Amino acid sequence: QVQLVESGGGLVQAGDSLRISCTVSGRTFSMGWFRQVPGKERDIVAAIDKIGSNTYYLDSVKGRFTISRDNAKNTLYLQMNSLKPEDTAVYYCAARRGLALSTTKASYDYWGQGTQVTVSS
Repeated sequence: QVQLVESGGGLVQAGDSLRISCTVSGRTFSMGWFRQVPGKERDIVAAIDKIGSNTYYLDSVKGRFTISRDNAKNTLYLQMNSLKPEDTAVYYCAARRGLALSTTKASYDYWGQGTQVTVSS
């Protein structure tokens, strides 16, 4: 029913910038970006409420990453600046029913396939 498709990942050098996107079919949701490294749990990176008025960022990405959305285009964005090798991961777009922002992985109902972001040193 609900499909999320990420795009924009790639290979970049440390210090570079990258913007990844997520297109969502159907209605709008509160949403978030998660990332996962092999052997590790999938962790929250940033989240945004349905309207886009409230946001959350993982401490390690504050000041470098910006989450935003364009509801008219049903698109979620994550602008990543000053990328570091430790940012290397598969980034997943997620959506949940409800208006409020959530940082809890279990609260998300829909997930994209992920897009690989690799930052070389």
